Formats: sequence, structure tokens, C-alpha cells
Amino acid sequence: MRPRSSAVRVGLAAAVAATMIITAACGAGSTPPGGSSGEPVTLTFESYNYGTKGVGGEGTQQLIDAFQATHPNIRIEPTGTPAGEIHTSVHAKAAAGNPPDVAQLGWSKFGFVQENLPYVPLEELAPPGELDEHLAGMYPAAVELGRHDGQLAGLAFSVSTPTMMINADLFAKAGLDPQDPPATWAETKRAALAIAEKAGAQGVYVDAAGEAKSDFLTQSLINSNGGRLIGDDGSLQLDQPAAVGALGMLGDLTRSGAQPAVGEAEAVAMFEAGKLGMLVTSTSLLGGLTSTKLGFELETAGLPAFDGHPVGPTVSGAGLFVFATDPAKRAAAWEFVRFLTSPEGFTILASVIGYLPLRPVVIKDPAYLGDFLKRDDRLVPTIKQLDALVPYQVLPGRNSQQAVELIQDNAVQPILTAGADPEPTLRDVAQRVRQLLER
Repeated sequence: MRPRSSAVRVGLAAAVAATMIITAACGAGSTPPGGSSGEPVTLTFESYNYGTKGVGGEGTQQLIDAFQATHPNIRIEPTGTPAGEIHTSVHAKAAAGNPPDVAQLGWSKFGFVQENLPYVPLEELAPPGELDEHLAGMYPAAVELGRHDGQLAGLAFSVSTPTMMINADLFAKAGLDPQDPPATWAETKRAALAIAEKAGAQGVYVDAAGEAKSDFLTQSLINSNGGRLIGDDGSLQLDQPAAVGALGMLGDLTRSGAQPAVGEAEAVAMFEAGKLGMLVTSTSLLGGLTSTKLGFELETAGLPAFDGHPVGPTVSGAGLFVFATDPAKRAAAWEFVRFLTSPEGFTILASVIGYLPLRPVVIKDPAYLGDFLKRDDRLVPTIKQLDALVPYQVLPGRNSQQAVELIQDNAVQPILTAGADPEPTLRDVAQRVRQLLER
């Protein structure tokens, strides 16, 4: 039986943090504090996880505490801002001449960052050789997420891929095996209808139109059906057959009765209450679900595939971007970014919140997550998906974020919940998006 609380997760992260505090107290292995002069430095850090209830806020606070324990002359002054608002918050502060020194910004907002925010490339922050050394131990595909115009605009941090959360108890009631989960969308539909018929619950919910206005699951579905949101020639492919088929699958699930016509919050609550058999969503929800006293056994699986195509997940979550202008703050910001994306940082991120550990050593080494993942393997399916990762595609231009929201609100949501016909809906929205991006 796997643990149903966050005790193991929090215990592991606390142990990592305690080890770092001891190391700092002994004066060994810590980075010279503060800026180049060693004077105290205060960094402002804007994060959409900080201050939130549950494991997201807890994990972020643990990261800050562990960093400050080993860097006593660098003080972190955090601010919490919702994921859907943080890019506009940073933009407003930058326009006023006071951006945060470091910010956690979602990949779906990366186009906005490129066009509108005065980020400092990491090549301009790290001392010679340190950046290459730091990146060498990370998954290359994760590093490439933050590259723009040949430079590293930001560094992958709180990253997740799509996963399927499974109510093993409902599977058993429906005569299904939770250890042999659906591998394709056709199998998912059959399993969902069996749950509805035999277990008296809702079957599946694909969380493709979430409140954060991220299109990572939209892109993952299109990728997995043999397409891309943006073609090799830079053209929008939203109304092409691969996208129509992928998003049409969402509407078919709803029309067939396999999927409830509800919003994200209601679907998550339904799953937590034991009334939904499968929830296809971001890995980042795993930490919160495992810390909740669920009345059922929770299992996980990877993103289902479309028949005849390999799965092509892309990422949700965020990268770390630096906006500090003062030299001492830039030096301190590099130390902060380096720690957050270190083996210690990813251990806390993965074990407490459920984000992916983007360093292979963290997965294998018992000093980090090795033993933990043997006890609780529910993060493993999404870790395996890192090998099939497709880079997140950023819509071009200064209106890219508006374009993403237009797709999510006017195409994905209506197809998912309102029975909108996918072909004319996507044709109309694609035309509107093209016009918006040309402005």
C-alpha cells in the first residue's frame, strides 16, 4: 500500500534541507554569500506557488529556507501571484522600473516574456564556465525550453507533463485493472464508459481548459495525433486535420457520456471525492492529491496515445527568469537560480509538490529521490515521458498570450464542455488568432 499522506514527501525534503543547514553551519561546501563584495543582498522573488495553500506553498517555502540556510547574506523577499496573472504583474512592475529580481513564469507565457519583458540572459549572470557546468547534469530537452535567440532566457524549474490520475477502487468495481491502465484514447473511452456503467461514477476528465489558461495539454494532444500547433514554416496549424482530430476527441468523450461537461475545479473536486475514475492533468497536482486523505487508492499512468501515433507530451509549469539590474543582485540571483535547479532543489520540488526532477542523478541517487521513488512510484510514468518530450511551441508576436487565451477560451473549452463542432470552431478561431498575431 502506498502512502496516502505527504509525510514521506515532507520528511525527505526536510532531510535534504537539514543536511544543507548542517553543511552551512560547518562552513563547508557553501557558496560565498551575497554579492562579490560579500555584503548582504535582498532579492525579490515573484512566484505563483509561493503563499498558496497546501504543498505548492509548502515546497516553495522549503526551497527558500534551504537556500537562505546556505547563503546567509542573501535574503529572499517572496511575493505570491496567481499563475494566470504573474506575467502581467511582472510587466507592470517592469514598466514602473521595479521588476522582481527573479520570477517564476509559465511556459505558456514565454512568448509574452520574449516580446515584453527585460529578462537578463543567464549567460550574462553566471561566472565563466559555471553555466555550462550547471546545465551539464540536466535533461537537454528541459534546458532548451528556455532558449531564445541563441541565449538562455530562463531556466526550466517547476516543470510537469500530462499524467493520468487513476482511482484504483473505481477501476476494480468496473472490472478494470489499475495496474494495466489505458494506453490509448480509444481504450480510455472504453474504460470510462465501463466505470460509468458498472461503478456508478464519472469516467474520465481531460483537463485541457484549465483556469491558468495554459495550452500545454492542448499542444500535447495535437503533438500526439501527429501534428503541431505551429508548422515547420511558422504557420498556425490549429485548423488542420491533426488538431481537429485531437481536440475532436475531447468532444467525443463528452458526447458519449465518458466525460462530464464540467470545468476544471469541479472535475478535480469530483476526483478527490472518489466520483471520477480518471483525471488527465498536470503532474503538479500529484503532490496535492497524495497529501490529501483520499478515500481510495491512487495510481498513475502516462498520457494516452492516439492510435498509430507515438505520444508527444509537452510541458506545463514554469522557468526562472532574472530581471535584476544591480550587479550584486545579479550575482545573488544566479546563486538562487542555481540552487533552485540543483539536485537538492529538484528533490524538494519533486517530493513535496510533484514537479519533475530535471536531473537524472536525482532520480537514481538514494541521497535524493532514489529510495523515495522505490517506495512511491507514482511520479515514474511522467519521468519516463521526458524521453518523448516535445518542445513547447510559443506563438509569435506581442499578442501571443492573448492568442493562447483565445484558443483556450473559444475553441478548447466549447469543444470540451459545450459540444461545439470541432472543425468549424477551430477554423473560426484559427482565423481570429492569425489576425491577432499579425497586429
